[in-house]
Amino acid sequence: MPSSPSLARAEREALAGLALELGPGAPTLCGDWTVKDLVVHLLVRERNPLAAAGVMLPPLAPVTRRVTRRWARADLPLLVDQLRRPRLTWAAVGPLDRLGNTVELLVHHEDVRRAQHDWEPRPLDDATQDAVWRLVRPFGKVAARKVGAPLVAVDARTGARATIRGGVGPAVVTAAPLEILLFLLGREQVRDLEVTGPDLAVRRLQNATRGY
Repeated sequence: MPSSPSLARAEREALAGLALELGPGAPTLCGDWTVKDLVVHLLVRERNPLAAAGVMLPPLAPVTRRVTRRWARADLPLLVDQLRRPRLTWAAVGPLDRLGNTVELLVHHEDVRRAQHDWEPRPLDDATQDAVWRLVRPFGKVAARKVGAPLVAVDARTGARATIRGGVGPAVVTAAPLEILLFLLGREQVRDLEVTGPDLAVRRLQNATRGY
């Protein structure tokens, strides 16, 4: 798998290929969304910024629904073809693609992979895991904002530590970087992840709503 400058592009292509392999009705970890629903979501987000804003801004929700219905009329192969070719959108600009899409595509690729009954963690090379590790602190700070306890992430490969929420007596999450990122973003389908620390901090972390 490519190193960080092309991680967003690699995840886009991998997700596109997996979507076609599994088919439109395959499950994902995004609630009741199917693979087709997830691909439509990604296209709305990239091609229709106003509609994408409706996810967070209720006044724009009708626009989101209308644009989503329009995209959903297409068959999955056409949708995937569009996903593979961001063309004249903000996602076609390399720096914007890396900034805005690396986590989005990485996590949604795993949302598809890990919803299948026979999923296993991918063997990511160190360069890719290093790139993911650099995402853990900035995205974790947002994803863990509702965790009412100090929180530290530890890269199980290297022992490197990242403070997500400062304070005394933190909960400590130790795993490979991708597993930590997925956990902080609210995914429970993770492997070889250990949470240690004071009982209160651990309970608050486990009971908190994590993600955006």
